[in-house]
Amino acid sequence: MSFQLGNFALTLINTIFNLFTFLLMLRFALQAARADTMNPINQGILGATDWLIAPIQRSLHPISGRYEYVTVIAAVLVKIIGITLIFKLFEGVYLPFYNLFIAGIAGALNAIVSIYYFALIIMVAISWIAPSANHPGAILIYQLTQPILQPLQRVLPSFGGLDFSPIVAFLLITFADNLIVNRLVIMSMIPARVVIGY
Repeated sequence: MSFQLGNFALTLINTIFNLFTFLLMLRFALQAARADTMNPINQGILGATDWLIAPIQRSLHPISGRYEYVTVIAAVLVKIIGITLIFKLFEGVYLPFYNLFIAGIAGALNAIVSIYYFALIIMVAISWIAPSANHPGAILIYQLTQPILQPLQRVLPSFGGLDFSPIVAFLLITFADNLIVNRLVIMSMIPARVVIGY
């Protein structure tokens, strides 16, 4: 029973930190895509993460620009704290910072890869089921995926009105996941279950 409780607690802690890392990277992706800040879903994401991001922004005075790098730093730190907490509670050890830092980067990159992967799946589904959808979620998905799809659409030829850019985007995302994220997980020497959740 104690093993089962320990396993449940580990999964719960890891899930909480992974979800918050995901939210932070989603905030970063939406800001980089210049998504509508008046969209209620985007406002909810900003509201859920502002308590952490706003104080960091005030203290670091980041260079203004298209990309909110403070959010990426926060996501990496959240992942590092989560992994540190898990190993201290369940193994009674502190890991070297190098391993934690690599794992934190891997966790943040895995979150952004997952965001675009699922956003593309939803976007393709919406384009088939309800291409003229006005729902705030559909609009946000469209705004999130366009920075990836538009460059591909300019390069790829059109075949009878069919858009193959989502397929190419899926291949590129899978390639990035295998080439970068998985290698970083191996380099961190921390179990993948803890770093990226599976």
